[in-house]
Amino acid sequence: MTLGIIGVGHLAVAVIEGLIASGMAPGDILLAPRGKGPAMADRFGVRLAADNAAVVAESGIVLLAVRPGAAADAVADLGWRPGQRLVSACAGVPIEALQRAAPEAEVVRVMPLTAASIGASPTLVFPADPDVVALLERVGSPVPLRREDDFEVATVHAAVYGWAQALIATGAKWSAAQGLDEATARRLAARTFVAAGRMIAEQPAPMDDLIAALATPGGITEAGLRSLERSGVPAGWEEACDVVLGRLKGS
Repeated sequence: MTLGIIGVGHLAVAVIEGLIASGMAPGDILLAPRGKGPAMADRFGVRLAADNAAVVAESGIVLLAVRPGAAADAVADLGWRPGQRLVSACAGVPIEALQRAAPEAEVVRVMPLTAASIGASPTLVFPADPDVVALLERVGSPVPLRREDDFEVATVHAAVYGWAQALIATGAKWSAAQGLDEATARRLAARTFVAAGRMIAEQPAPMDDLIAALATPGGITEAGLRSLERSGVPAGWEEACDVVLGRLKGS
């Protein structure tokens, strides 16, 4: 099944990199001719369409990764076939808005991360169309949602992903400033977050219990957590989540 992509920006590039790394044949990917499409065609040998209508005509699944404000216009009047999958990675754009613009298509919402490039994206998906889920498994782990109403809340984590990288970088740079080798500091900071994430994901104990087991009275973890609380970090993090959710909901 040919995958077409409309909107070849940094997110689409990450997905393309992951798909090619997973063994997907370059000939099975068809790109719109604008943005980074020509560069991706040169780099990977994927196909380049004449225009967006050609992408739709020749693809079984079409990934839409344009700016949210341009999403509806980008898919209108392209000759969609009944039941053809329109897979939207446009944050904050509901299924209804795209369905009005392309009523023949079956709209699926997804939200991959740039970690798709290394096959490590936890990608939101609603509804969980089997062919779309199989495609997403090539670039990481699909996270099916039960309701579209959950999508905006879950999409906040796409922003958290960037904040986590900023926090990792802060820790790595601090360690390097104290004299630790820069490469070691970067690797250690990154792997510490991977380890913390795996504990939360894979251990059945309540999250508060896992944290309490680390923050023993008088210990270094407790001391650091108390310092962060005095600095307003937890409240600031929650406020940032609220800001992002408001943006996604258009408020």
